[in-house]
Amino acid sequence: MSSSLSRTARLGLTAALAVLLSACTTTTTSTSTSAPDSMSAGPTATAGYPSGHIHGMSVDPGTNRILLATHDGLFNVTQSPAQQVGPSIDLMGFTSTGDGTLYASGHPGPGTELPNPVGLITSTDDGRTWKPVSRQGETDFHSLAATNDGLIGHEGQILTSPDGHHWTVTTDEVPAYNLAAASSGTVLATTEQGLYRSEDNGTTWETVPDAPLMIFTTFAGNTAIGVTPDGTIHTSVDAGLTWAQRGSIQGEPAAIAAAHTNDDTHRIWVATAEGIEVSSDNGATFTPLAAP
Repeated sequence: MSSSLSRTARLGLTAALAVLLSACTTTTTSTSTSAPDSMSAGPTATAGYPSGHIHGMSVDPGTNRILLATHDGLFNVTQSPAQQVGPSIDLMGFTSTGDGTLYASGHPGPGTELPNPVGLITSTDDGRTWKPVSRQGETDFHSLAATNDGLIGHEGQILTSPDGHHWTVTTDEVPAYNLAAASSGTVLATTEQGLYRSEDNGTTWETVPDAPLMIFTTFAGNTAIGVTPDGTIHTSVDAGLTWAQRGSIQGEPAAIAAAHTNDDTHRIWVATAEGIEVSSDNGATFTPLAAP
């Protein structure tokens, strides 16, 4: 990577971080101080594409359903117009597991009876309702990831949990902007300083010196996919150790997801403020996702 590109990428990542922090601090919150057992869905109708800051994305490759976690709550953007799913929660941290379970963190919105911050919450019905799990009124995870052995979160420091209830601080030396994990236990953290990598579910970390400066990463099996602030796609067949440059998207990336389509091809979705761009050729080319 040239020094000019490195400076440009760092500026892009710094700007994205500033937007993230701004979204966090300007969220309207409820005054509730206790968490109920679950939160039911509110109104679901909304027009067009979500206008709030996008904080995460979940794609079900079997149904092609795309969920966006935003400043204003969770939206199903599989069809147009998009449909709000569940209550209004500023979903800062957001991740999903292989069985479809959703985990999130952030701040409650108007009419949502959750403490501020909401701590770790979970949904097993595609985001229609959310249940508090732990750290209510205490923690705002700005990034979350899940492996087969538990959860990894960042709130100024990296915490890990085998069950979502009991958390251990592993390091405050990885200033993660985004976390992504493979089911096997490999975790990637993007930072302004470069890419960090863990092979033990977020317990210990090492830098990846020759990795491109990326803003978001994701996994499809043990293949890692990342995107730089300027929209360039990179892929890694060895779970983040070495990287190859692919194509690029047109907009500014806000979230990324990927899935296997066959033995040697991955489908990649990148969300921007304008819509979803999708690749079916390992990131070589991207096209806007057409609404059904």
